[in-house]
Amino acid sequence: MADSEWGDALTRPSGTVSGAAIVLGVWVVALTVVNLLSGAYSPGFKVLWIGFIGGNHGVDLSYIAHDGLSFVLDDAVFGLLGIALLALGSMGMGKAVDGGVGAWARGIPQRPVVSSLFSSEGGTRRTLASWLIVLGVTFYLYWSAVNTTWVDPGVYAVMIVFVAFGFGIHAMADAES
Repeated sequence: MADSEWGDALTRPSGTVSGAAIVLGVWVVALTVVNLLSGAYSPGFKVLWIGFIGGNHGVDLSYIAHDGLSFVLDDAVFGLLGIALLALGSMGMGKAVDGGVGAWARGIPQRPVVSSLFSSEGGTRRTLASWLIVLGVTFYLYWSAVNTTWVDPGVYAVMIVFVAFGFGIHAMADAES
């Protein structure tokens, strides 16, 4: 019986994992578009994703000058990664949720992360947790838009603390109920 539960867990992804794949895929595709149009590294520079993700932060390996709409192989690889994440998340959501991605998206406002933003019915900890997530995402978007750098590790480090604590508090509240 344990073998079949383990096999089912691998062949039928959870809604949470599928949702995370969809959100990550949207983010990767958005970064690819920003990198193509204006450069995601800093004003006038585009990210070479393979060097950047691989940790090679030398001038010749992680970014290049951006002059207008330019395309490099890294953009295609990173964009395809985003599309693959979206596809995998959508396929998983189709198996995990009745009605698939559409039903999942329509249900987002009723889930605790969103519904507890302006209501403390689920407890003040959930409200705090939801606002930590919003604060982290808003900080990332605001900082990146104002400074036109979308791949700043320092900004990620600040954002992830807020987002991780927010989701962690929600997970603890779920475990208690």
